[in-house]
Amino acid sequence: MKNLMKLFLLLVALNMATEGFTQSFRVKAGLNLSNMLMKSSDELVSDNYKMNIGFNAGITAEFPISGVFSFEPGLFISTKGFHESTNVTVDGVAVESKSKINLLYIDIPLTAKATFDVGNYQVFGVFGPYIGMGLSGKNKTEVTSMGATTNDDMDIEWGEGDDKDLKRLDAGLIFGAGVERSAYQLGITYGLGLANIAAFNTDTFQVKNRVLAITVGYKLGK
Repeated sequence: MKNLMKLFLLLVALNMATEGFTQSFRVKAGLNLSNMLMKSSDELVSDNYKMNIGFNAGITAEFPISGVFSFEPGLFISTKGFHESTNVTVDGVAVESKSKINLLYIDIPLTAKATFDVGNYQVFGVFGPYIGMGLSGKNKTEVTSMGATTNDDMDIEWGEGDDKDLKRLDAGLIFGAGVERSAYQLGITYGLGLANIAAFNTDTFQVKNRVLAITVGYKLGK
């Protein structure tokens, strides 16, 4: 996490040192709808996964490049993960299983932004890479059978190897759009995870993050 924060601060410092840039800062927060893509060989394992409802919160710095284009890095706390439920019959006994993976990340988007005036509003689009670092995670399970329910709550083990759950480093692309007026902003983005965060090295098993985010922003000093 320290390395990610250093990278963000370095990017901000480099842009602030460039002549002609008049940077602005915006605080943002909103809703995350997250899921995961999971494949084993060419078979999709995650077709029954459902979105988790979570949150995002952070700050962006915008550095104009021209009248339309700007560079907008950011630093966010963001939730990711998914949940699923299954119903099976084992030896004639019905078993219901529910599982929920809750993950907390630090994300740094490094996006290009294009803004256009439409009446009294500004409409914008963003596109670019992001990098993320997993901070914490929980795997919560609930199994019900024959009227009895058992619960389990385990911490996600970050790292690589058969004894770990997920790799800590995430990376991918962000694209989205939104509208601004005065100091206020409403936007929607989609985070397409490209990094395989499966803990064990294999070409046949993949785990990737997917996050749809809706955010409200306020420009500081406006």
